Amino acid sequence: MLMRNIADIRNDKGTILAVGAYRPGYQAVLDFDVLCGRDSPSIVGIVAGGKRFEKFFWGNKEVLIPCFKTLSDAKEALGEVDWLLNITSARRAYQVTCDFFEMFPDAYGAHIFAEDIPEIQAIDLYNHLSVKKDKTIIGPAGVGLIVPGSLKLGVVGGVDWRQLQDNHLNQAGSVAVLSASGGMINELITMVASSQNLLSFALCFGGDRFPATTPKDAFLAAEYDPQTSSIVYYGELGGEDEYEVVDLIKKGKLTKPIVAYISGVIGESFEAPVQFGHAKALANSQDETATAKRRALKGVGVKVAESIKELKQLITVLPKDNVAEGEDDFTGRSESLFTSTVSSESPDGYRFIGKSLQEWSREGDIAAQITAALLGRTPKSETTVDFIRTVFLLSVDHGPQVSGALNTIITARAGKGVVDSLAAGLLTVGPRFGGAVSDAAREWFDGVQQEAVPSEFVETRARAKKLIGGIGHKKYRLDLPDPRTAILATYAERLSLHLYYDFAKCIEDITTQKKGNLILNVDGHIAALMLDILTHEEQISVDELDRLIDADFFNTLFVIPRTVGFIAHYLDQKRLDEGLFRLPDDDVLLM
Repeated sequence: MLMRNIADIRNDKGTILAVGAYRPGYQAVLDFDVLCGRDSPSIVGIVAGGKRFEKFFWGNKEVLIPCFKTLSDAKEALGEVDWLLNITSARRAYQVTCDFFEMFPDAYGAHIFAEDIPEIQAIDLYNHLSVKKDKTIIGPAGVGLIVPGSLKLGVVGGVDWRQLQDNHLNQAGSVAVLSASGGMINELITMVASSQNLLSFALCFGGDRFPATTPKDAFLAAEYDPQTSSIVYYGELGGEDEYEVVDLIKKGKLTKPIVAYISGVIGESFEAPVQFGHAKALANSQDETATAKRRALKGVGVKVAESIKELKQLITVLPKDNVAEGEDDFTGRSESLFTSTVSSESPDGYRFIGKSLQEWSREGDIAAQITAALLGRTPKSETTVDFIRTVFLLSVDHGPQVSGALNTIITARAGKGVVDSLAAGLLTVGPRFGGAVSDAAREWFDGVQQEAVPSEFVETRARAKKLIGGIGHKKYRLDLPDPRTAILATYAERLSLHLYYDFAKCIEDITTQKKGNLILNVDGHIAALMLDILTHEEQISVDELDRLIDADFFNTLFVIPRTVGFIAHYLDQKRLDEGLFRLPDDDVLLM
């Protein structure tokens, strides 16, 4: 059998990586998950577009599904997944599927939505993936596979939660529905549900000439599934699939009762063969006509309907299942205006980065709380927390002479309040004062990622007459080292690798040969060591580091502690009450 055992799918619901953009279809999968009582979404990632996350409904609430630029990005973030939901175009579908199984060799299978994939590629999917690698590939040119209560891989069963609920697709039953037509399979599912029956599974193998799961494979899957007691089949003129089913019945390999309808009798009214909607729906011989197929199936005991109305009647007399009515109601959904993953309020109090404020209070570590706030999650390493704690302790204030503290003091002496005074100080933070940590991080990051030679790196900056962020100090120099950097440097000894710090120190070796004060300053140390810690202690990817630099993450390591220092200067001035500050005339050059 060339597809995964349905009972295994029923017992192991699996996770899905979706590729392509199809919001209604993805939402339907999540609605199915909720109706089935699943704890978390089966779609664990989407490879499409430039977004970081896509917002979907999870019942009446909302959930964020991570998005990735490439399959390799998804692999790095997610590890293993079980299924591919491939909603890409016919031009890309084959390569995306092959790349997926190369990236996720242990995955169970995939659904390929696109139709008109080149036939040579469809044949290769069958031979290489379905046969040689034992993967369950549904499609091309189909709507997927659904195992009620367990897995919805595709739009099979519908894209509206009401349709999913009304057809009881959250409950496992005894009737397997198999179809070449994506449009008809949902009609068959509705017929089964309206007859007080439940599905064991439904599979659309698609209307292209060479599906990766053949009707024979699907019938054998139904035969081997202990949950399935009967099969409802919709076929079409064209091809010889039904004769393979007949052969299975004759050999005793297919024993379960079958109700079938073969469409396309109208094609026999034309003098020449007529191509209908699907690529395979073309009778090139008498044996491929709908009438001949119906006759062959009837000959081995299959109950074959002559019309859709009769098919409905045959389904009605199938043994009944115990059907429970669904009670979920998603009609009250409302999209949020913005998303926050930082904090929330509930009757039990406030939560902040995964913990209640009471828990944070009991743990009593403000540095751990701030580190979690900066990362958006609980830090993985105590080294990260300890480094940020040390940075804060060393950065809280550097005297009243610097521009930020001075602006805070002047504003406070003008009679303004704490918010105005603090804002005045913070607004001076920039490339010349306190805003160089992110600049330094960009220097070290680009240098390491580009595998730059330090001497060439320095020379390039010199020719461009551009300063190197994180290099230079007005007071400290080689013969008068900054005592703060000695403390920071000890963190390199805690790390097994420190590529960014090593690169920054190589730059310092070159720049100090020119001038003694062109040292690796505090900003440069913080940036380099933080990059190394985030890489090795927090396992943050290169792409994520790049985004953190762009988001000014590294400058927050200055802004947060210095905010405390500015407030201290504000309160100091309120205590001293020296009055309005005015520069003496002698301190101003009047032209």
